[in-house]
Amino acid sequence: METKQQNRILNVWVNLCRFILGIVFVFSGFAKAVDPLGSKYKIQDYVDAFGLSSLMPDFFPLFLSIFLATFEFSMGGFLLFGIRKKTSTVLVFLMMLFMTPLTLYLAIKNPVSDCGCFGDLFILTNWQTFGKNIVLLIAAISCFIWRDRIIRLISEKSQWLIALYLISFGLILSLYCYRNLPILDFLPYKIGTNIPQSMSIPPNSKKSVYENIFILEKGGVKKEFSLENYPDSTWHFIDSRNVLKEKGYEPPIHDFSMNEMETGKDITDSVLSSKGYTFFLVAHRMEEADDNDIDLINEIYDYCVENGYGFYCLTSSLDSQIEQWKAKTGAEYPFCLTDDVTLKTIIRSNPGLILIKDGVILNKWHHSNLPDEYILSGKLDKLTIGRQKPVDDVRTIDWVVFWFAVPLFFVMGIDVLVIKRLDKKKKGRYLINPLINNKMRKNIVAGNWKMNKNLAEGLALAKELNEVLANEKPNCDVIIGTPFIHLASVATAIDTNKIGVAAQNCADKESGAYTGEVSAAMVASTGAKYVILGHSERRAYYHETLETLKDKVKLALANDLTPIFCIGEVLAEREAEKQNEVVLSQLAGSLYDLSAEDFSKIILAYEPVWAIGTGKTATAQQAQEIHAYIRSTIVEKYGKEVAENTSILYGGSCKASNAKELFANPDVDGGLIGGASLKVADFKGIIDAFNA
Repeated sequence: METKQQNRILNVWVNLCRFILGIVFVFSGFAKAVDPLGSKYKIQDYVDAFGLSSLMPDFFPLFLSIFLATFEFSMGGFLLFGIRKKTSTVLVFLMMLFMTPLTLYLAIKNPVSDCGCFGDLFILTNWQTFGKNIVLLIAAISCFIWRDRIIRLISEKSQWLIALYLISFGLILSLYCYRNLPILDFLPYKIGTNIPQSMSIPPNSKKSVYENIFILEKGGVKKEFSLENYPDSTWHFIDSRNVLKEKGYEPPIHDFSMNEMETGKDITDSVLSSKGYTFFLVAHRMEEADDNDIDLINEIYDYCVENGYGFYCLTSSLDSQIEQWKAKTGAEYPFCLTDDVTLKTIIRSNPGLILIKDGVILNKWHHSNLPDEYILSGKLDKLTIGRQKPVDDVRTIDWVVFWFAVPLFFVMGIDVLVIKRLDKKKKGRYLINPLINNKMRKNIVAGNWKMNKNLAEGLALAKELNEVLANEKPNCDVIIGTPFIHLASVATAIDTNKIGVAAQNCADKESGAYTGEVSAAMVASTGAKYVILGHSERRAYYHETLETLKDKVKLALANDLTPIFCIGEVLAEREAEKQNEVVLSQLAGSLYDLSAEDFSKIILAYEPVWAIGTGKTATAQQAQEIHAYIRSTIVEKYGKEVAENTSILYGGSCKASNAKELFANPDVDGGLIGGASLKVADFKGIIDAFNA
């Protein structure tokens, strides 16, 4: 058994792990949601590196990008709020179980330069990523194993709404930034960047050395070549990339160039150094570019011609693909070849439009919201778009946080002001006197008929009790535990709002060839809401074990039955003063692996076996002592809140004459009544102990 100190340390550890995971996952999901196309390109890099391109449909990288952003953001939120604990801890654990060995492979083999786990907001090396994942895996394992210790910050009834909101926010943010440009630009080509200055290298700085690698194809075979072994013209160009050979000072922009398609001439310096305005239409792959706005693009080009502004289309596509674009769109603007990765870095749109002046980026447009003739109504120096668009990342983050927090606080406010208050009022209905007794748990008197009464007699007894209670409002819940043959008849003959019906047992199997057994599902189908499990007679005569009872409890809960779980010691154990040890072993062996949520659905019944049917009765003080001990073990296992809401009944020869004294104890919440429940007058006398 854990000591209180160990229990406290473990609670702190698990919730620390939960907050670490939650913060990292929210941060990672947000970074991906802000730049879904950037995540798509990184996923495509993985797909290419592992040679899976032919197996993946074209839509998959984008779908996975948006899915991961939404998944990570929502799972992080689940952990931070402590909601959907089983779902979030299992999924996060499985994700880290997959990602940790994967990032170890990436660190060793280095097929891609960085993992992309935080997008371009925060770049880690593959070894740094692996180290981070080791920490997160340890945290995920801790939360998975001890998820019941995660403290929920919102009520159980409101958690579905918070969960839906978190998923919706992550998905909507991802789709918005995909259909528009990222709301935060973490890349070198952000608005306000002076491209020539960002390309310059300080004097005496060592330059990085790159090697151009060309991918060519011949006879269906693809090979890579450098400038030194470039083959003859029988090989067809497919793609190219730059490989870092020697690391040196690397300016923020180091790979921007413009080569005229017609002449092959490098016009980078002349364009960037020219005074005045220049538009760049950026289409990294013409064959994949969206052509829904081709008329508007042509109008912008005509506007530039009329007003003497530069206009260039930057692409990495092959000549044949450029010619197809010209034929399809009627494009007359000049085309320049630029590195594919550079173009995807410049703007997250294909195509996208950029306006520069004197080498400074003034504005960017996604292809879905290009400026039209109403905006381009005069000279650019007279128009708003001719001035640098104001960008304030801090202000943008403030707005994102605002629009995220306002609906969230609204839901949390409803939870605190309405739902939790209603729950408290509902619980308060079961108190003897809320001004005197501050118990938050139910008072219960449950009758156990055992193997008594035939069908007609049992039905008559239930109806008589129903009539007696018809015009009364007892200060306790009333339950009757009948033999199996009575359940369906009794459940339909009484007012189940006043009297609950319990079975006296259920099978430890769901269904099958178990002649004579009655499953939990069968019990539930009769209308019964409770089931008595672990009664001392079942343990003694039918040798029910802790494991058997554990299975019965889980099946009962799975079928929405409330178990009335019996525990208690025999006379020899009481005389040896082992009663505490006995009840703890019974609780731990059958119940204490339940989640806090499931355990809170259990009703406990303490049975001093030596006082059942013997005429002996535990004194009120003895009853209080053992009940208080039982509750203390629940505190150590599940915390004070769960313990204070768990009803513990006394089940040892309780009669109308001693019920009031027993029930007056602060930790005795009612009784599980045997023989006295077979006569309505006697049973009613015990119920009235709570009315006195």
